[in-house]
Amino acid sequence: MIPIVASHTLFHTIHQLSRLLTKHANKALQPFGLYSAQWSVIYVLKTKGALTQKELGDYLSVEAPPLTRNIQRLVKLGFVQQSTGSDKRSKVIELTDLASQEYSKWENAIKQTNQELLQHLPENDREQLHGIITSWIGPMSGSKGAEHEKSKTLVQGFYSDCCM
Repeated sequence: MIPIVASHTLFHTIHQLSRLLTKHANKALQPFGLYSAQWSVIYVLKTKGALTQKELGDYLSVEAPPLTRNIQRLVKLGFVQQSTGSDKRSKVIELTDLASQEYSKWENAIKQTNQELLQHLPENDREQLHGIITSWIGPMSGSKGAEHEKSKTLVQGFYSDCCM
């Protein structure tokens, strides 16, 4: 019988993987003065369009203070702009023309890094891992129905854009 991995061991391993992936993404983005957390904001805005800061934080599962710091840094770099939302309490975040011009450079750096990281993982294992991750994201984020499908679609788009 195959032993079942203890949940704390599984989650520790996932956390280690997450940290390593972040480290590699940061290294790839370093020449551009960006970090992976900022890339996540940029990627989502490029993919989904303008969002309120609350929508962006909810989607990325990031609390308001670190998200605000990342957005402020991106504003200073000229990559995002903020405007007042419909209810005046919300802030709408969107990419600037400069970010749209530079985006392909950042995306290429991430794609190259992802290819390097995936070179030792067989294609069928990639597909299986992708399926497991996408089926897990919805329930973990509390998404149901159409929202879960949107979440899966964005993850699948990110996977095919950056990881294939």
